[in-house]
Amino acid sequence: MSVDLTQVLIRPLLSEKSYFESDLNKYRFQVRIDANKQIVKKAVEKMFGVQVVDVNISRVHGKIKRTGRHIHRKSDWKKAVVTLKDGESLDFFEKFDNA
Repeated sequence: MSVDLTQVLIRPLLSEKSYFESDLNKYRFQVRIDANKQIVKKAVEKMFGVQVVDVNISRVHGKIKRTGRHIHRKSDWKKAVVTLKDGESLDFFEKFDNA
C-alpha cells in the first residue's frame, strides 16, 4: 500500500478518556480504514516529529440509526492509540485546525 503519510491520520479523538491518557503519553486518532500499525507509526513520527513506542489499532463498527421507518448504518472506522516515548507530547491544535 503506497499512501501519502499526511493522509493517514484523519483527526484526533478528544474525549475525557483521551485527556486522562495524555498524562501517560497516549494519544488517540481516527485513522484510515486501510492503515496498519507501521504506517500509523511513520505518519505520527513524520507529522509531529516525536518517537513512537507503541501503536494499538481497533476497528469501530458503525452505529445503526433510525429515521422514521428507515434504518441506516453509519460507516465503520478505525481508531489508533499511539504511545510516545517518555518526555514527549503532542499539541493537537497546531496540526489540526478544524478537528
